[in-house]
Amino acid sequence: MSAEAVQAAEQSVNLAQVVVLLAAGVVAVPVFKRLGLGSVLGYLAAGLAIGPFGLGLFSDTHTILHTAELGVVMFLFIIGLEMEPQKLWALRRQIFGLGVLQVGVSSALLTWVGVLFGLPFWVAFTSGVGFVLTSTAIVMQVLGERGELTSPSGEKVVSILLLEDLAIVPLLAIVAVAAPSASERSSLEWLKVGLALGALALLIAVGRYLLNPLFRILARAGAREVMTAAALLVVFGAAILMDKGGLSMALGAFLAGVLLSRSSFRHQLEADIEPFRGILLGLFFIAVGMSLDLHVIVDNWLAVTRNVLIYMVLKSLAIYVVARLTRSDHHDALDRAVLMSQGGEFAFVLFTTAESVGLIHARENALFTAVVIVSMALTPLALMLLKRLRPGRAVSLDGMEAPNGLRGRILVIGFGRFGQIASQGLLAQRCSVSIIDNDPDMIRAAERFGFRIYYGDGTRLDILHAAGAHRADVVLVCVDKVEASNKIVELLRHEFPLVKVMVRAFDRGHAISLIKAGVDYQIRETFESALVFGEQALLTLGVEPEVAKEAMSDVRERDRQRFAMQTLGGIDAGVDLLFSNAEQQAREQGLEDVQSRPEQELQSS
Repeated sequence: MSAEAVQAAEQSVNLAQVVVLLAAGVVAVPVFKRLGLGSVLGYLAAGLAIGPFGLGLFSDTHTILHTAELGVVMFLFIIGLEMEPQKLWALRRQIFGLGVLQVGVSSALLTWVGVLFGLPFWVAFTSGVGFVLTSTAIVMQVLGERGELTSPSGEKVVSILLLEDLAIVPLLAIVAVAAPSASERSSLEWLKVGLALGALALLIAVGRYLLNPLFRILARAGAREVMTAAALLVVFGAAILMDKGGLSMALGAFLAGVLLSRSSFRHQLEADIEPFRGILLGLFFIAVGMSLDLHVIVDNWLAVTRNVLIYMVLKSLAIYVVARLTRSDHHDALDRAVLMSQGGEFAFVLFTTAESVGLIHARENALFTAVVIVSMALTPLALMLLKRLRPGRAVSLDGMEAPNGLRGRILVIGFGRFGQIASQGLLAQRCSVSIIDNDPDMIRAAERFGFRIYYGDGTRLDILHAAGAHRADVVLVCVDKVEASNKIVELLRHEFPLVKVMVRAFDRGHAISLIKAGVDYQIRETFESALVFGEQALLTLGVEPEVAKEAMSDVRERDRQRFAMQTLGGIDAGVDLLFSNAEQQAREQGLEDVQSRPEQELQSS
């Protein structure tokens, strides 16, 4: 056979392996999600089935695992894009307070257990600390599917994960120093620490001074594919820089995202990266499933079972106690304890380093690695068990129709109490209206009354495109969560500047922020109903209808003036307008007989 024929055969084999990887995910994930087991467990099972200990279609799983880590890298880059520097700075106490406390308590507890079972101290330390490093990929995937990445509880979890990413550097240094021949390498380890700090400083400098000018030049060139290539270059370049500096690739990508979070190209970058991120993250879970050595588990089934159960239970206990001590409620503490109960991908790096310096043996490395992988596979099952045992209801998306090429002149986002009333006049006038919402139960209830609602999250740019935001004349943002409302407005103003945007505001402060964001119309969700309610209260007391109407008109006018003053001067402006002239005189004379709310509450209403 000629050299060209051999090369062609090798390429066809590689292409066949790619097809097998894609097919495994395409088949397994829908089946597992249909069974309620989640996508992560589906990917892990697919990897186990086609790996060297299943059908044997792959042998070099380490190469695939290393390549697939790019999925985690891209995920962290997208999270970084959502995390502006000010927001990251605001989380510093959670990162270096809550994160250090959780890692410290968990490490001490798991190390002590290892010593208790007869392991030498440094072997127990390596095993315990390695298990403490949670799987960023699994936790981020679960939080992303739940839509909780930017929730208060989700931010605490992300903060802890960032601290664990940072902790890998000192942990590797400790392992190297504790090695039998550490004295010969002490200066080299300090050199590695310096290299890590230098790489970090270089990334920050490049991100701050070079990235935005680069993207402006590329944007003027008008080549979309070049922008996509530049986005991948930034992600992979930052990841490689951190990797060469001894830090984690995911940390590098996260920092690159943070540095670009205030860029005008942020949403474009997110849209370009998203397709690659999803595919590679799934490939990562498949590769982890392939890496599970069934021979090690069969030969050491008792030790693996014991270590998995003890480590997961004790780590969960430590996380729960730390969460409660830091004032998280029982629900959030229990959820975090189960969600972060597994070991993670950074444990593989720590175990490999410990073996290379002679701190642990190859057999111990294989055993510890199997324990971590089994714990990763058990986490989705543990989350399912928690959901069944804890009061609550599972949300099914069966029968939900996603938006695809909608063409309504009016797009309504959110069909709760507010959206239902706001849309009735439009529908009565036979306006062309498209409606999306992300609550399956509400969608099913609305369908019983003849409404056609599409399932979609308005905070996602691809959903807005699919829902026809770029074709609409007006978009009505009727969601009830301030954070989601702000994200939707930001996307609409940036991506569809010609579309009229009308928004339901939560309170006065939210309304002011919406005005500054450039919306065309906003209204506080309770303002008009409260005016009608107050007028009816006056009528009930026997006040003449004309007097009651005039009184509420005065309230409306003073509120309008105060709102205009607050928009320019801040929430404390226009306090005097809270009371009419008659009320002011009565207050000065001490004749008031009505108790006022605290000033802060009055200002925000």
